Amino acid sequence: MTTVDAAIGPTRPETLCTESYASGLIYRNASQPFTTVDLSTLTTMKQTATALLRTIIVVPLFLFYTFVNAAIIVVYGTFRPASPVHDWIVKRWSYFFLKIPPVRFTIEGSHNVDPTQRYVVVANHLSMFDIPMLFLTIPLHGRFLSKKEVFRVPLVGRAMRTIGIIEIDRSSGQSSRQAINKGVQLAAERGYSLIVFPEGTRSQDGNLLPFKKGAFRIAIDNGLPILPVVLEGTDRVSRPGSKLFYAGEASATILEPIVTSNMTNRDDLTTLMRTVEASMTTIYEEKHRVAADR
Repeated sequence: MTTVDAAIGPTRPETLCTESYASGLIYRNASQPFTTVDLSTLTTMKQTATALLRTIIVVPLFLFYTFVNAAIIVVYGTFRPASPVHDWIVKRWSYFFLKIPPVRFTIEGSHNVDPTQRYVVVANHLSMFDIPMLFLTIPLHGRFLSKKEVFRVPLVGRAMRTIGIIEIDRSSGQSSRQAINKGVQLAAERGYSLIVFPEGTRSQDGNLLPFKKGAFRIAIDNGLPILPVVLEGTDRVSRPGSKLFYAGEASATILEPIVTSNMTNRDDLTTLMRTVEASMTTIYEEKHRVAADR
């Protein structure tokens, strides 16, 4: 009988030796040079195949689930525009979203949150999984700012308006700021905190981007404390440039809130932004380093 190896070709069993190393399996023919099959490469191939399978099968089902939930929100919201049922639906949606890869996550600093207080929550942005992570990890009723293009998605856009997601138009300048403050006030009347990504977009290289002043201006304008939240690991689940979802671990670290009621001028705004950015960057780099060493 002849054994076939893809790299070496046909060999006789009595001349085939196998040696095992941590880096891989080495198949040796007495008359041929060493050929190495790297186990890390096989592991990567397996992870990619699993991610591809999950993406092809699970994502369409989840999209259907999303539209069903959006329809329920729109219909129910016709009679109860500010209902706790909306939050229950959003949290269930977030739970199933994180089940796709799946994402295993940890939470630190929950004791820093007063559930009776409204905040402007600022978090770094790494991937599309940040939003469901924040919905599940922060013990608050939170609502996001979202660019107007997202509201054009049929049914989903209407559902977003129904539950209080705030629409922003980045091209309208001062009028956009006024619209945001109006939306924040409406959200506050319903007991919602505002969740903002101060970087403005997701990071493509795993490093925090420079913060923009918008979130901090909103906090000062409305006298709301800032609640910093550091996310780590979601960019390994949804990798920049990839359409696949990989299983992985992530964390959310909630830092101490910062009171803004005594802040009024531009210097206060800049100082607040830089203070929050520095503290979040320090925690993120520490968490990222620990994750890389695992």
